Amino acid sequence: MGEHMSPLATCVPCLETRGQTDVNNSRFAPTGQMNGVAADRSLRRIMPLVATSPKPIPRQERLIVALDLPSAEQAKSFVEALGDEVSFYKIGLELFMAGGYFDLLDWLTRRGDKVFVDLKFFDVPETVSAAVRGLSNRGVTFATVHGNQAMLEAAGREKREVKILAVTVLTSLDRGDLDDLGFQCDVEKLVLSRARRALEAGCDGVISSGLEAPALKREIGERLIVVTPGIRPVENRPSDDQKRTVDVAQAFANGADYIVVGRPIRQAADPRAAAAAIQRTIAGIFPG
Repeated sequence: MGEHMSPLATCVPCLETRGQTDVNNSRFAPTGQMNGVAADRSLRRIMPLVATSPKPIPRQERLIVALDLPSAEQAKSFVEALGDEVSFYKIGLELFMAGGYFDLLDWLTRRGDKVFVDLKFFDVPETVSAAVRGLSNRGVTFATVHGNQAMLEAAGREKREVKILAVTVLTSLDRGDLDDLGFQCDVEKLVLSRARRALEAGCDGVISSGLEAPALKREIGERLIVVTPGIRPVENRPSDDQKRTVDVAQAFANGADYIVVGRPIRQAADPRAAAAAIQRTIAGIFPG
């Protein structure tokens, strides 16, 4: 969902060393041992995928479409083209820098759409507090914070009706990227550490890859909302900057409550049909 990681964020001490099993990266699996991703794919061939999210969420709202477009006007046109297939949208940094961000936000909420403000607030706690406070009474459903404990707590104190989501590890980062950034710990342990801290800080949920969602559910249960970006439908897996990805069905089977989909819909020949196909998949997972 973004391309940076906070250098101030901390993680629990890592117990794994090179040569031991890392469930997210086959480079760290002992010779002859199937890693977690490979095992997962093998299991999917022999057993159906069943959603593990029991939260009472309207199933159409489980799909959040990322409006990563160059202008607010283009975003509005895209929303209108999707019609009633989508009712939840993420607006992030690209649109914030393009101008007209809050006009777009208000336009979406007037239509009855839900809005996810994905600006990954990272600043001194007082500034984070003010930023979150500024979202009150605007109809915002989710907002992201990407920072240390004091920042998360500041957001939690000011959230009011806005649900605060803490970023764990961006889906554009893999084990090699974490090594480059100086994080000598397993991705899953880093995600779990940040999720625990988010819960303690009063956050409502986390942003997490579908690969780490099962561990989150085991550790945290239903106490946090899990929003999973980096969704790549099976028939649409382009080579891009998202590295830790899953498809729609696997995301929900692993424990996601919501998924965020951007490029697979935006870049489709028929975006509305692409959104409708994902909604059909979701309807099959969450019948009734």
